[in-house]
Amino acid sequence: MIIERVKYVIWAADKERAVRFYCTVFGGRVLKLNSAIAEVEIAGAVIGIHDGGEGKRTWTGLAFQVPDVVSGAKEVVAAGGLLSREPEPENGEPAHLAMCVDPEGNEFMLTRKRSQ
Repeated sequence: MIIERVKYVIWAADKERAVRFYCTVFGGRVLKLNSAIAEVEIAGAVIGIHDGGEGKRTWTGLAFQVPDVVSGAKEVVAAGGLLSREPEPENGEPAHLAMCVDPEGNEFMLTRKRSQ
């Protein structure tokens, strides 16, 4: 089998709002935008944002590694997202995890590379 590309698809009740969120918070670049789906590239990965979402909370499995989880979490909230788990220091190290929700109800993680 020849794989041409891997894309992770999430759902949105308001596709344009979701595209703005992922472009604003993660520096995404719109590759495609039509009446049914948008494709946003973030750090070489493609997220498809499909119309028809119901706005319900849904775990996506998406994780975004950032240098500073605390400031990243603040950016998520400033762009209209929510935190379902605030970033907290662990074992004497800065926070390495924040559980987040985009404006469409899609849950994702912010992570920081651990020193060990």
